[in-house]
Amino acid sequence: MDYHQFRHFADSWGLVYLLVVFLAAVAFLFRPGAKSGYDRAARIPFDEE
Repeated sequence: MDYHQFRHFADSWGLVYLLVVFLAAVAFLFRPGAKSGYDRAARIPFDEE
């Protein structure tokens, strides 16, 4: 694969790939039931054990 073929692929499908990865990350972060885990992680710096 030379530069021009790679550039054409990146221009056509690279943006679609990055959009899918971004949407998957957002869906993972806002999934139901994840709030309790995020709340526990947010309190870690304030725990004194």
